[in-house]
Amino acid sequence: MKKIVITLIILTILGGSAVAYFAWQYIYKNNIAKNKPTEVFIHSGDNFDDLINQLKTNEILINPRSFRYLATKMNLPSHVYPGRYIINPGTNNKKLVTKFRSGAQAPLMITFTSIRTKEKLASVLAQQIEIDSASIVERLYNNDYAKTFGFTAENFACMFIPNTYEMYWNISVDALFKRMHKEYRAFWNKSRKQKAAALNLSPVEVCILASIVEKESALTKEYPIIAGVYHNRLQRGIPLQADPTVVFATGDFTIKRVLNKHLKIDSPYNTYKYRGLPPGPIGIPSTKVINGVLNKQDHKYLYFCAKDDFSGQHVFAKTLRQHNQNARLYRQALNRERIYK
Repeated sequence: MKKIVITLIILTILGGSAVAYFAWQYIYKNNIAKNKPTEVFIHSGDNFDDLINQLKTNEILINPRSFRYLATKMNLPSHVYPGRYIINPGTNNKKLVTKFRSGAQAPLMITFTSIRTKEKLASVLAQQIEIDSASIVERLYNNDYAKTFGFTAENFACMFIPNTYEMYWNISVDALFKRMHKEYRAFWNKSRKQKAAALNLSPVEVCILASIVEKESALTKEYPIIAGVYHNRLQRGIPLQADPTVVFATGDFTIKRVLNKHLKIDSPYNTYKYRGLPPGPIGIPSTKVINGVLNKQDHKYLYFCAKDDFSGQHVFAKTLRQHNQNARLYRQALNRERIYK
């Protein structure tokens, strides 16, 4: 009898040890094969099997079977939430299942800088978040949708202020637009609004002008000077005659030399043909350019032209005669370089 009792005790201890080992293996042991933090993206509409397949395909788990077992026991199949999740080395199954079950996704930083077209903006955003670019483009061209934010379809891109923003990867398209509107209002604080008003321009008009200035020069120091030129022309009712607006009107961004045939294009964006600012921006200007416009220089220049040394700098003129001389030198430089279009 004594031997039987001892045997039972030993068997109980061994059984307990087996259970403890099983628990350690399936619940508490590290089950991550990677030695650095890894991103896992659960798309909207994905189910438990999709998640398992992704973890297997990317070889994230050491023991997929143990994860599936515990995940099923913890009812993860009924609680799969979309998002971007960061999986750290040393994570056990219990912590991993809990992370997915709770939807504890990690935000990311999205960035967009100066962009020329709405389509490009949508593409850049769609490369960083789950939303497809077509959904973004559709809204950018939807006049009724734009009006809900106080814009038109033509100037809707002005709502997007280039910067880096923290948000969730699976943000909805409407939530994205609301977020950008919030950032737009934060950017256009009291100080900037006052500066715009002093120029007799609205924030949207400042954006449109800044988009032209940015396409004229890549030199930050020139932004306030060029903005001053265009402001002087606007104040006097002189057409802006900005070459970048003509290029935008053609839709051919490979043009290096604006010709007379381009100036005849009938488009509201052709500032040789129509006075004042175009109906929308010809790009999404950086905050540096916007601030350059808001802090435009006071001077009497009405004209400017690229220097004939192709340095990227410009020469400025107060009279048409001076400007024609500068323009002639630049045209001669283009001819020498055989740049005819």
